[in-house]
Amino acid sequence: MPTTMPVRPLRATRILSLALNLPGPAALMRLRAMGARCTKLEPPAPPGRSGDPMQRYNAHAYAAMHQGVKVLQADLKTDAGQSRLHAALAGTDILLTSFRPSALTKLGLGWAGLHKAYPALSMVCIVGSSGARAEEPGHDLTYLAEAGLVGGMELPPTLYADMGGALMASEAIVQARLEQLRTGRGVRLEVALADAAHYLALPRSWGLTAPAGAVGGAHAGYRIYRCKDGRVALAALEPHFAQALVQLLEHAGTAETTMFSPERHQAVAEFFAGKTRRAVDALARRYDIPLFTLR
Repeated sequence: MPTTMPVRPLRATRILSLALNLPGPAALMRLRAMGARCTKLEPPAPPGRSGDPMQRYNAHAYAAMHQGVKVLQADLKTDAGQSRLHAALAGTDILLTSFRPSALTKLGLGWAGLHKAYPALSMVCIVGSSGARAEEPGHDLTYLAEAGLVGGMELPPTLYADMGGALMASEAIVQARLEQLRTGRGVRLEVALADAAHYLALPRSWGLTAPAGAVGGAHAGYRIYRCKDGRVALAALEPHFAQALVQLLEHAGTAETTMFSPERHQAVAEFFAGKTRRAVDALARRYDIPLFTLR
């Protein structure tokens, strides 16, 4: 069988990261996969430890995100640390940060001075919120709450804003690199985690995932149902999938109704309630219906 070779558009692109915790390192993980040469400067830490808090939160996650990344340590508040930073910047194409603007200024990394010293260097800044709100404290949970993505009292199942921000940061680095190669000069781009959360929330703001939306619970073919020994994540949304579901239900003695009617919802719920996960999986294969069974 033919195999697809990995595309490495950032091969030999030199990236220096000062970004800690999740979004910056997660972006580096993707950039490494695109061929970038990644170096990270972390705050000083005891021997065998990382200056990035993520290692203490979850050493496994830290190791996964830093595979292939050259990690160095430097106290950027000292002359020695600044010397190490600027030695690294001299051989860098793109600098990635996750500090507030005021912290960057204190570290001598304001864009005006940096661009003057290194005209070809590009800079991608991960911030919490964009523009005038970049100094405000926040975290993944607060950005998701602001975007309307926190329901009830349950915490979100993953860090959507952080991971969405990591994707946007890696995209911004590709954009910066293209512009850098076109003009020979560096650019500064900003990625806000709050903006990432709002981007992820667009389907809800459009009404797609609202309760009355087709993928918000109104369509009987796009819901979670109970079965005898677990749950069924059903995604029979497109007309041909919905028709296959109708055919399955009619073979089970269910009358024709619209996919948005309460009767159809009840019929689907009752049908799956009487089936085991194994039986549901077999029917899905037979009728070519997209679903996934869960415990």
